[in-house]
Amino acid sequence: MNPIARMIETHPATPFVDAGALAECIAACLECAGTCTSCADACLSEDSVADLRSCITSNLNCADVCAATARILTRIGTAKTPNVVAMLEACRTACADCATECEAHAGHHEHCRVCAEACRRCEEACARLLAALG
Repeated sequence: MNPIARMIETHPATPFVDAGALAECIAACLECAGTCTSCADACLSEDSVADLRSCITSNLNCADVCAATARILTRIGTAKTPNVVAMLEACRTACADCATECEAHAGHHEHCRVCAEACRRCEEACARLLAALG
């Protein structure tokens, strides 16, 4: 069992949604935040950095939204709130936008392909958690 799932399991409060879906979404958000930050850094190291400005901005915005979403979701003692739903929707949107941007560069930059995949996984995890929240 990963540490995120273990923390949810050992938390004295009952999670506001299915614990498995919650742990999966938190992990996807954290993975995406790190991957997007790394992709932005890799883009800055490319010779064609001027052509990657939009990608870098998208990466950094997505990383920030994913990190904030993960932090909010780890506060499992809170009931389902409009803020949780809004953050999940914002995260899903940021991930979709970043994935689309990275996919446009994936043919030339492998790091963009890897980032797009992480963004799509996070987008899907957010969508699943939103559906679970009903």
